[in-house]
Amino acid sequence: MSLNKVMLIGNVGKEPEVRYIDNGVATASLTLATDTPGYTLANGTQVPPRTEWHQVLLWRRLAEIVERYVHKGDKLYIEGQIRTRSYVDQQGHQRRITEIWAENMEMLTPKSQSGTTPAAPTPSKQQ
Repeated sequence: MSLNKVMLIGNVGKEPEVRYIDNGVATASLTLATDTPGYTLANGTQVPPRTEWHQVLLWRRLAEIVERYVHKGDKLYIEGQIRTRSYVDQQGHQRRITEIWAENMEMLTPKSQSGTTPAAPTPSKQQ
């Protein structure tokens, strides 16, 4: 038995990119920043805070919700799978990218801060 599951809580790094592909299927891409606070070791060594950036892909209904309600700076809970793919860039170099394919999303930014009122209940399950 194996398990591929990731749960993240972080802030959207830039405005999400939404596209419509085959037969009008919505897909959204966003970057999510997660932070690990800094700390001090017993010997006095300072370990600085660390920010990790995650590329998140959302499909269908989740992508439509992202298009309408998610903006740069919003806090999200994302649950999904880690996927890695390879591609050839414009210079002909082989590249690998690791992405989170979202299966569930919850908007955590209070309505008063986001400036929008979600019409869809959260959490939102992928259909």
